[in-house]
Amino acid sequence: MQEFILNAFRNEDKTIQIQSKSGINFNMPADADSVRKIKQAISFKQNVRAKMENGSVVFGATKGEPTSGKPFEELMELAHDYVAAPVNVPSEQAELISFVHTEAKSLRPDLLMMNDLSWKYLVRSAMRGKNIMMTGPAGCGKTMAAKSLVNALERPEFYFNLGATQDPRSTLIGNTHFSKEDGTYFTESEFVRAIQTENAVILLDELSRAHPEAWNILMTVLDQGQRYLRLDEADGSPIVKVAKGVCFIATANIGNEYTSTRVIDRAMLDRFTIIEMEMLGGTQEKDLLTMLYPNLDKESIDIIGNIVGDTRTEMGTESPRISTAISTRASVELASLVYDGFTVEEAAGVIVYPQYDSAGGVDSERTFVKQIIQKYITDGTDEDLFNTDDVDA
Repeated sequence: MQEFILNAFRNEDKTIQIQSKSGINFNMPADADSVRKIKQAISFKQNVRAKMENGSVVFGATKGEPTSGKPFEELMELAHDYVAAPVNVPSEQAELISFVHTEAKSLRPDLLMMNDLSWKYLVRSAMRGKNIMMTGPAGCGKTMAAKSLVNALERPEFYFNLGATQDPRSTLIGNTHFSKEDGTYFTESEFVRAIQTENAVILLDELSRAHPEAWNILMTVLDQGQRYLRLDEADGSPIVKVAKGVCFIATANIGNEYTSTRVIDRAMLDRFTIIEMEMLGGTQEKDLLTMLYPNLDKESIDIIGNIVGDTRTEMGTESPRISTAISTRASVELASLVYDGFTVEEAAGVIVYPQYDSAGGVDSERTFVKQIIQKYITDGTDEDLFNTDDVDA
């Protein structure tokens, strides 16, 4: 008997329920070989078929156009959710595969609006000791994702804001001191202690704003073939080796709109696995605000979500009239002020408007954003779109 699959569902006991074209339903365990064949058929845009052999369900693929509708999306999701460990692998490898593809999903916090694939890739990269760079627009949740990973893995955490560091050598290596009692002595930095902590997760925040000297110091630390920190530039100076299992996670804003950032050179980028994060969609943004402020009225959340969404839509046009969209961080702060009794207009006045240039009066980007906000405010006010301060600024 051979049946073409029309749909697939997950059962509570983690078996797969298959619905065939002829209407016959049957259950099967989610074994690794079946999942592999499902994924292979999908990747080659082939029909997926199932047949009975010696009382067991066997999967394969047929040539031709794939069946339409949900089957392939459902099966691909099944393939992601139920990848089993290969038979002949070390137990450590099997545990990693099991954790990444089953347990990790439940450890992602609801507030982290990150898709399943990116989250699993992030967890897997950290468990493999990869250097990870989280890129994306300001305020999109890069730092939150990194800290969520630390909590999920329950590992020692160290945080360094490289963008705020004026003296990279002091932050990453340490300082030489002199006193009458002790003479000249050296104190190592917290970073030196961090890299010697097994299985630590070290967050390098704002790497794109770091001083070039910080990049030079980190080159050998991040190189998988070297993994050491030299305490001095002189030949023969002592080195500190990076401990087993240490994972580095950097965050960076990459793009022309970030004028205070530096272009990270290729040698540094090549040392990282890059995970790109995007701004949330309109529905996700509103869901996040609802989770953060469950007692805030739906109308206010919808207004904030629509305002934020319009700025992001504008940024996606060929010639945007604003320099940047309202970030998730800013939208959360807007909701916070409204929750504390401010009107949306008042909250925008202190959170949103200062981000936009007022030069040009009625043609300024600040006036454009005000027009967006006024479109959604329904309190009956008729406030001028710009004031004297805006024009003179």
